Amino acid sequence: MTDEDGYFGESVAATYDESSAEEFQPEVVGTVVDFLAGLAGDGRALELGIGTGRVALPLARRGVPVHGIDLSRAMVDRLRAKPGGDTIGVTIGDFATTKVEGTFSVACLVFNTIMNLTTQDAQVDCFRNVAAHLEPGGRFVIEVMVPELRKLPAGQTVVPFHVSPTRWAFDDYDVATQQVSSNYVEVVDGHGRYRSIPFRYVWPAELDLMARLAGLRLCERWEGWTRDPFTSESGGHVSVWEKPAA
Repeated sequence: MTDEDGYFGESVAATYDESSAEEFQPEVVGTVVDFLAGLAGDGRALELGIGTGRVALPLARRGVPVHGIDLSRAMVDRLRAKPGGDTIGVTIGDFATTKVEGTFSVACLVFNTIMNLTTQDAQVDCFRNVAAHLEPGGRFVIEVMVPELRKLPAGQTVVPFHVSPTRWAFDDYDVATQQVSSNYVEVVDGHGRYRSIPFRYVWPAELDLMARLAGLRLCERWEGWTRDPFTSESGGHVSVWEKPAA
């Protein structure tokens, strides 16, 4: 199973780094890598949705052995083409169920990627899959948004998040099913292009229950990678669950 013709196929992979340029800034990546390297210690890291290597490559340069899982061969091809990319092991597959050899001291799922699993069952399976790969005392780290439902007045389902003369982007929520789609309209050379990607948003407390089902327990939750406190006003969170020591 691959994503060659799906939501992260060649057309998306070709411009992914540029379209997410803010996330590739050294100061942004540096805080992520500092956080993960501290948890990894002398162990290995498993990155789910490794993509083009935004996190994996600098983490590997810090001396942390990294293995990745990703459904998109096109994204992984971009990783492979970068310096050091050919030294990182990657398994092509669905990170909710794909198994790899060995155990890891830390596993991570960053930049809202847990929401690419569009059912609750798949998200639960992801936690169970990670738990099976963690060594005793290992940690699972997720970075994800807090659903922006407070921005929705009664009867409205759409939250815009980018508006410019040539690009419009908005999220469309279904609060009954926790389904949300990110929708993009772009004008290129005078022609309009539309793209929509489905997600399933998930609440912090729901993630904690998924972790408990997998035998993990919450040990940290922050607003972001710099460990600012998570509050009712936070727009996202970085959460860490631990596998009990043997």
